[in-house]
Amino acid sequence: MRRALIVIHGAGRNADDYFSSGMAGAYLAGGLDDTIVVAPRFAGTGSRTCDDKLAPGEIGFACSGNDWRGGGPGVGVASVTTYDGVDELIRRLADKKQYPRMTHIVLMGHSAGGQFLSRYAAASKVEPADASIRYVVSNPSSYLYLDASRPGPVEGCAGFNQWTYGMENRAGYAAAISDDAMRKNLARRDVVYLLGGYDTTPQFGFDSTCGAMAQGPNRLQRGLDYFAYITATFDATHRLVQVPNCGHNGRCMLVANEAREALFP
Repeated sequence: MRRALIVIHGAGRNADDYFSSGMAGAYLAGGLDDTIVVAPRFAGTGSRTCDDKLAPGEIGFACSGNDWRGGGPGVGVASVTTYDGVDELIRRLADKKQYPRMTHIVLMGHSAGGQFLSRYAAASKVEPADASIRYVVSNPSSYLYLDASRPGPVEGCAGFNQWTYGMENRAGYAAAISDDAMRKNLARRDVVYLLGGYDTTPQFGFDSTCGAMAQGPNRLQRGLDYFAYITATFDATHRLVQVPNCGHNGRCMLVANEAREALFP
């Protein structure tokens, strides 16, 4: 295998569906023979609406507050965060003893998975020497802003710059990384924003809190505004790819022709 695609699920934590979509994308890209597809599950626990059945030894994570999307710790296992889990995945995939031909590792996260990657791309401590890492952030409800500027109004919104909308009061994995390192990491890394042209309606877990609304009125506009911000303010060489015929649908994004080069380099 010369390429790996790590697919991060959305708020439904349906990793099996995202794995199937990742495999479908690899098939359509002609990449099944040289691509390993991995779709980790970050099981939710601790509330009535977030209580997955855990396999023996499986760690559960919170679905709100210091949760799985922001590198939060395991419930009852504070020493392990969701970002630690992805760090270890990358290390294993980049291990030349296991995968001697591995040259590209692509992480793709859709919706809540896109939120996960927007923060992880700034915080990640893992950079293999012999494999490139790409972060494909697809249709999240919010992004990590690196300063207090926002495209929308913030008056009366006390939490607009708190983690995970902003850099203040970071928790979990990202708490140990300096502001300067976070900013430099995100600006220099290979990040692609994959946006559905029809993702303009407040559905499917749309974040309508004031911290998110300060970033724009809908997911598509938030992505367009964030791309303009990160490239102009921090000189990031990130890329933007629009998929005109997709709404808020992870499978549509993973199999789209427009996404192929970003997902399967």
